[in-house]
Amino acid sequence: MAEGQQEAKRDNRPGREGGRDRDREGRDNRGHREGGGRPGGGRPDGPPEIDIDKLMNDSLYLDNQAHAVVSRMRDMDSGTKSQLRRFYNAVRRACRAPESERQHQFVMLRARLAYTIARHSLRSLDTLEKLLLQVTRKNDVRGYERFRDLFEAIVAYNE
Repeated sequence: MAEGQQEAKRDNRPGREGGRDRDREGRDNRGHREGGGRPGGGRPDGPPEIDIDKLMNDSLYLDNQAHAVVSRMRDMDSGTKSQLRRFYNAVRRACRAPESERQHQFVMLRARLAYTIARHSLRSLDTLEKLLLQVTRKNDVRGYERFRDLFEAIVAYNE
């Protein structure tokens, strides 16, 4: 086939935006919406972060964040209640661990949560993973207890 014919054939192909096919809702073949969440397009911005200091000092903030996480879970994921309860039980055990072991237990919880998020595509729980990192870095008993309280509220509101 002549070079001019090959070039014309390429020009008549169905269009692809940004190198990816899009479905009716504007999602590409990886599930991302056109434009993402940023002005320049690309990957959507993650969920809003939870402020650990506010969480520790304001019970209403804790309650609002629990509602927000559950709402995102219902919109984004198909996480099961049993997965949440299992993780909540692990959080409770980590809170009861001796003080010298507590930080290590929460570090391992974060790794376990990251694995669960990746394995089951539970992107709505990314916020909790970031919060768990903040709590672990702070290494404060009250922070661990508030994280447990937040998770308890999430489990309760998800029922």
